[in-house]
Amino acid sequence: MAAVQMTGSVRSQPLPTATGRVGFAGALRSEFTKIRSVRSTYWTLLVLIVVSIGFGAVASWGAASHPNQLGPDFDPTRLSLAGLYISQLIIAVLGALVVTSEYSTGMIRTSLTTMPRRGTVFAAKAVVFGAVALVTSLVASFGSFFVGQALMSSHHINATLGQPHVLRAVIGGALFLTACGLLAYGLGMILRHTAGAITAAIGLLFVLSILVGVLPESWQFHVDKWMPALAGSQVWIVKAGGNPPMLSAWVGFGVLCAYAAAAMVAGLILFRKRDA
Repeated sequence: MAAVQMTGSVRSQPLPTATGRVGFAGALRSEFTKIRSVRSTYWTLLVLIVVSIGFGAVASWGAASHPNQLGPDFDPTRLSLAGLYISQLIIAVLGALVVTSEYSTGMIRTSLTTMPRRGTVFAAKAVVFGAVALVTSLVASFGSFFVGQALMSSHHINATLGQPHVLRAVIGGALFLTACGLLAYGLGMILRHTAGAITAAIGLLFVLSILVGVLPESWQFHVDKWMPALAGSQVWIVKAGGNPPMLSAWVGFGVLCAYAAAAMVAGLILFRKRDA
């Protein structure tokens, strides 16, 4: 009888209340731990900064060596940020790897077991990668600008942040790189294969812009401005020009963001529907 009474008393006791619940904040911490624990992340971001500043410095040094050959449309800000043309490909590689590396190792199954809400996982990955990409891109963009302007200042062909649209262009360079990385992130979610995602990102950002050049000239006039990299690059240009005329700075950047948003929405839909 004592045993029966003891059992009944145990059953009548309430279960302890859960002390926590895995949510978006926990997913953010998890994703940040993942991205900073991979050595290739640091090397890729370091290469991005070095390439951005290095190529911009070489271009700026070339202009400073031949100041008499510069035309009226010379844009010292754009020249010092010339390394972004290459850096867009570097950040695209990292954006793709953030997703595809987990699929190649099978880690994605562990991630989804810990956090089964796929929308939360997707958003946390995007936020963490976007924040890392933006901070690194700001360092690269401002570093490129200051080094480039220092090299051109001896011939008084440099620009300053206080001049019209210059600060917008320097910050825009960082926003441009971040958007390129998020475009690759979306492609990584769609394809789930490292080589395929990187190839698709390079094709959209680099190869597609080159292929437009083989179109008839009447077509180029209408197609050029809508290419993601060409449209997005207008945000880090101070003196817009060229023929045909391109979109304005923020409209062009909006076009690049639209490409990135489309890739991310498609990636989220497929991420929700497909098995890990």
